[in-house]
Amino acid sequence: MALAAVCELQRSLVARIERLHPQARVIQNYSEILDDPKIDAVLIATPVSSHFSLALAALRAGKHVFVEKPLASSTEEAMQLADEAHSRRKVLMVDHVFVYTPAVRRIRKLIDEGAVGRLYYYDSVRVNLGLFQQDVNVIWDLAVHDLAIMDFLIDERPTMVSAIAAAHVHGRRENIAYLNCFFDSGFTVHVHVNWLAPVKVRQTLLGGSRKMIIYDDLEPDEKIKVYDRGVDDNDQANPMLQFGYRLGDMWSPMLDRTEALLSAVQHFGECIYSGSAPTTDGRCGVRVVQMLEAASRSAAMQGRPVPVEGRKPAAIE
Repeated sequence: MALAAVCELQRSLVARIERLHPQARVIQNYSEILDDPKIDAVLIATPVSSHFSLALAALRAGKHVFVEKPLASSTEEAMQLADEAHSRRKVLMVDHVFVYTPAVRRIRKLIDEGAVGRLYYYDSVRVNLGLFQQDVNVIWDLAVHDLAIMDFLIDERPTMVSAIAAAHVHGRRENIAYLNCFFDSGFTVHVHVNWLAPVKVRQTLLGGSRKMIIYDDLEPDEKIKVYDRGVDDNDQANPMLQFGYRLGDMWSPMLDRTEALLSAVQHFGECIYSGSAPTTDGRCGVRVVQMLEAASRSAAMQGRPVPVEGRKPAAIE
């Protein structure tokens, strides 16, 4: 794929774009992109509130669409986009970029191989100082990453979501939140996100019956550490103990250094040429937005669990 044009409304950025991408036209009228028959695909990197209208217009103009996370501001909007892409046979892909990191993909491989065993929990901390967003709160800005990772790693879908959130900066949206997702199997998810932390932390613990994994996205080399540790029932070596504690080795798999966004864009292009569905397609986008909406409803009720429900888009009925 080649970059043909960039639509940018901020004049202060035009010179920089022209310098970085001299081969591309820089325009300020989005309709020029939609009306250009030589442009096959549109990448949308705008505030969340504009995702739906821009993506819908592009799909109706016959373009394939790659859109920043989350797919839309509501489940209904996300479902409409998924339906539109399906009916027009166009590729709709959401930039859930962490799904395309070598670390997360390796964790999925370990799960598929049975190395982790039965999954018990996903526990994540994703905090930093800013950036405060104008049109979404910290749940829609940061927790969306973990919900997308979780959606990719496990095939089971949550039945309930509970969340509490608070705003500490006057006139701004909620900057801290704690989310819990509940599953019929007993698997649990806990996510802590914060825009008002003194340090940047991106760390996830994934516990299973055979292995436990620590995923630290800020670690330059050993992003994944796999621990052969856990608790076993009925310790045969010492009948006086109810449990046996397994304290085995730790190892860190070698990961390639491919940049996640590059992998995502390449995957988008491959799906256009092959006609296949992206890993983070419209259906994935709908599922994540459904969880985000459930979390928002729960937070408005001081943490009361809320069902994850809603009509499926026609593309997956």
